Amino acid sequence: DELMKRAAGFGHRAVAITDHGSIQAFPEAAEEAKKYGIKVIYGVEAYLVDDPLQDRPYHIILLAASQEGLANLYKLISNSYINNFYRNPRIPRHELVALREGILLGSACESGEIIRGILKGLSDVELQKIADFYDYLEIQPLENNEFMVRDGIVPDRQALIDINLRVIDLGERLGKPVVATGDVHFLDPHDEVFRRIIQAGKGFTDAENQAPLYYRTTEEMLEAFSYLGEDRAWE
Repeated sequence: DELMKRAAGFGHRAVAITDHGSIQAFPEAAEEAKKYGIKVIYGVEAYLVDDPLQDRPYHIILLAASQEGLANLYKLISNSYINNFYRNPRIPRHELVALREGILLGSACESGEIIRGILKGLSDVELQKIADFYDYLEIQPLENNEFMVRDGIVPDRQALIDINLRVIDLGERLGKPVVATGDVHFLDPHDEVFRRIIQAGKGFTDAENQAPLYYRTTEEMLEAFSYLGEDRAWE
């Protein structure tokens, strides 16, 4: 209820529900959205694995674009729990390809295969091949990925900007939309304490260093991408 109320207050017309590996929020989301005239985009942040099951799945966003897509999403999620559960409910790539009709694929966060490919130093040709699998590419506020500077994965904040610029360039070359997303896990900045507790309980060693994954206003998102220039940020 609070999410839909906030979305309406921000003047947003739709909210995508993309919980990790789960679609349990859909019935409540549908019910609460009606109260505020918000459109629900039904989705999931899924765990994608290549057919020889790799140890660390890629994150991927699946959004239902039609009734057929929603039905396919249900099938994929069911299969991920019943047939492919290993630490997380995983979706093998061949199953996603077979059931992708009516589903939009987004490249997700730094745990998605595009940014992981950039960090691995893959060539432009290899990155284009990876990106071609997706319907849209994602970039996120720099603060979301500051842990990469802290952990020495990249040298500085400029490197985070360069990663986002690389994703934008890939999108332009392939004619795919590039979307700025918040990776929202909670409503307000102080709500990070709940995610901190959950992650500490799961054994995350960096649970104390929470990224600001709160629900940002349009103005806050524009500010987060101001380094692109006003026109590009709006786009």
